[in-house]
Amino acid sequence: MNISIQEQFLHPSEEFTPIPFWFWNDELSAEKICRQIYDFHEKGVNGFVLHPRMGIPKEIEYLSDEFMTFVEIAVQEAKKLGMSVILYDEAMYPSGSANGKVVRENPEYASRGLKMNEYLCEPGTHNIVLDLVKKNENVVSVQAIKKQSESIICDHETRLLELKDGKVQFTPPDDGNWSILVFVETFSRGTIRGIHFGEDDGEENAPASTDLLNPAAVQKFIQLTHDTYYERLEPYFGNTIIAMFTDEPDILGRGSLRGLKPWTNQFLDFYKRNGNEEVDLPLLWFEGSERTAFVRKQYRKTVNAKMTESYYQPISSWCSDHDIALTGHPAASDDIGLLEHFQIPGQDVVWRWVAPEDGKAVGGHHSTAGKCSADAARHRGRRRNLNEFLGVCSKESDWALSPGDMKWYMDWLLVRGVNLLCPHAFYYSIDGKRRSHERPPDVGPNNSWWPYYKQFAQYMKRLSWLMTDSTNETSIAVLCEEDFLPWKIVKPLYENQIEFNYLEESLLQSSCLIEDGVIRIANQKYEVVVIEASHHIEKPVIQALEEFILNGGKVIIWNEKETPLVIMKATYIQKPEEILEAIPLSNRNEFHLIPSDPSIRLSKIRKEHYTFYLLVNEGEEDYEGQICLKETGKVEKWDPWKATIKKCPVYEDGMLPISLARRSSIVYSVDPNQESFIEIEESFELRKKKITVNEAWQTNQIPVPVNDELLQPWNEWEGMRYFSGTIIYENSFELDDLDTIKQLTIDLGEVYEIAKLSLNQKEIGVELWAPYEFKIDPAFLKSGRNIIQVEVTNSMANHMDQVSLRSGLVGPVEIELETESLNKIGYSDYRVENMK
Repeated sequence: MNISIQEQFLHPSEEFTPIPFWFWNDELSAEKICRQIYDFHEKGVNGFVLHPRMGIPKEIEYLSDEFMTFVEIAVQEAKKLGMSVILYDEAMYPSGSANGKVVRENPEYASRGLKMNEYLCEPGTHNIVLDLVKKNENVVSVQAIKKQSESIICDHETRLLELKDGKVQFTPPDDGNWSILVFVETFSRGTIRGIHFGEDDGEENAPASTDLLNPAAVQKFIQLTHDTYYERLEPYFGNTIIAMFTDEPDILGRGSLRGLKPWTNQFLDFYKRNGNEEVDLPLLWFEGSERTAFVRKQYRKTVNAKMTESYYQPISSWCSDHDIALTGHPAASDDIGLLEHFQIPGQDVVWRWVAPEDGKAVGGHHSTAGKCSADAARHRGRRRNLNEFLGVCSKESDWALSPGDMKWYMDWLLVRGVNLLCPHAFYYSIDGKRRSHERPPDVGPNNSWWPYYKQFAQYMKRLSWLMTDSTNETSIAVLCEEDFLPWKIVKPLYENQIEFNYLEESLLQSSCLIEDGVIRIANQKYEVVVIEASHHIEKPVIQALEEFILNGGKVIIWNEKETPLVIMKATYIQKPEEILEAIPLSNRNEFHLIPSDPSIRLSKIRKEHYTFYLLVNEGEEDYEGQICLKETGKVEKWDPWKATIKKCPVYEDGMLPISLARRSSIVYSVDPNQESFIEIEESFELRKKKITVNEAWQTNQIPVPVNDELLQPWNEWEGMRYFSGTIIYENSFELDDLDTIKQLTIDLGEVYEIAKLSLNQKEIGVELWAPYEFKIDPAFLKSGRNIIQVEVTNSMANHMDQVSLRSGLVGPVEIELETESLNKIGYSDYRVENMK
């Protein structure tokens, strides 16, 4: 049966469900596991990442038969309900250690690093002898350096010294400031966060981290973890179990010795085989010539190559061989190159490093995290990409994440192309502060918005569907490194609704076809390459770009630093804002927003034969304006939050009206196979009247009265400072002559945070963020007294964090009446009567 594209949007497949982290953090029981899974399913959440977390009792040992029995119960229940499960490969995080089991089986598998010991040479000193043999340490290299200052060396004078019988001798060749550097491979003493109390950072039983650059250690990790899951759950792999999540693998481990660089056994040979020089090791710690940035970049690339070879590639192969995907994410927001072997590339947005305030939506290196996973997937032909989000993203206190901000993060990710959302996290238990405040808040069952979560879930499904099996329409690529995505040069693009994708230098060389002035990779084709030249670009990349220019392509360079990047016949700009004029008009999507607004984000995509424009308001103010689209055809306005599709008239001048309230999004679809219809604007206006309803509100279930003169936050009432819950407000107003009323709008003004409105005992709707406006159909109105009831639920933070955040109905509450004609009714026919 063919399902129309409109129906697919309104009722998307459960494939596109959000898949939250589910923190298993307490005593486990089959009954509670199944009850919670059913609750997820009922709210439209049809998947979960099964995440062992701090708080599991020590009696339930990680990966033991008892632990695996509970895992199997959860997977069986998910299968019954048609849900998807992603297994998590660690006992908390970072991944790779099997809760310390890897190192317990072989202490040599503990994580390692390279440290540098410096020995100063006094002027005039001759024949310095150092004894360098120490337990559990391997001397990798000994070098003599000449220093210009404490932090700068003359790297062209660095000398390799010979180590004999654990000793080294050196006589400085001149009276300069010489030092001997001894590079030593040593255990990093890093740990991970475990799942039992006493195993957290800095605690005595924190599990040892594993040497992830050692293939043998990683194979032991796979045997202990992945094989154990498969042996117990084989029938569910490839159907109910869809992926394995690896989380922020850390080469050195948490809390490692200071000053170390990632390293492992025999790594010097690998380092040199990958084009590095042993004599350049000092530049990993000291500044030197202009080569310093290049040396450090090459070192990072070499470490990443080893990490890919020893960790990501074998785990990816294991997942593929067992009919599931590798998903999760590396440690840093910019680690796009390490996503090469992920079948579902991922990233995370945590700690409110990205946020609505302070320009953090498009500023700072964490602002690239959404595009990191999306563009890694686009250029590698992956259907889905994942983002773990909302962890520790509250503002005023640990649990003070508002539903409006939660929606903001969803939109921030979706408009950047993320199409598998992984909320962090749903808590199995919030019993005790060590559980409730371990990377809070619970963004699911234990929060105030849970009764309304199905609307969030369906919203995420609709836009995840839209962003899957579609091609984003942009001809602009922004060049990036495997671990650096520039953000300064793209800020003007975001703020002017110009689409772009990050293209890695390595993919430009290995996976792109350059012909006729176009760079082709996967489903994308680029005619413009933008470069923020704050990094060293290698010669083969420059040659590829010059070939691209010669074939008709355009390269635009902003030289942020003093040392310029020179590419023949490229276009150079002096500041990021000049990028707008440098990009040819034909490459700007030909999308016009009138008036302009830097808070509006755009994603233009093609799906089937339709073109879609997803528009998101990332700002704090409502937007009213017009847009002009490049395409012609039938235009529809698809609302992913309200689940509506409406025909959208185009005015005679080709413009479309657009209204984007704070925290809102809208989708315009263009079907080129059908005719658009023109609407001529009429000058007819309805007469409007506003009435303020602020006095004599009453509440029930609360022993304190509302101030008769003015609505006030209830956290200012006696005894209510730390109350979290719901209060019901009531009032009434009177109406006469209903025939003339075209529409009535109730604006509640300030509300903290969730408002459910009923009129004459009939539910009108729920608003979870400002503006708290409700459009009332005249059918809900009565002649005479109309009873208005508002159920307000405040933040859980007041109770959970013992803070006094603004709570309740604050107003002013206004009723706006729209009447058909001035002559049919006068204002005196409307009055507000207080409840008696």
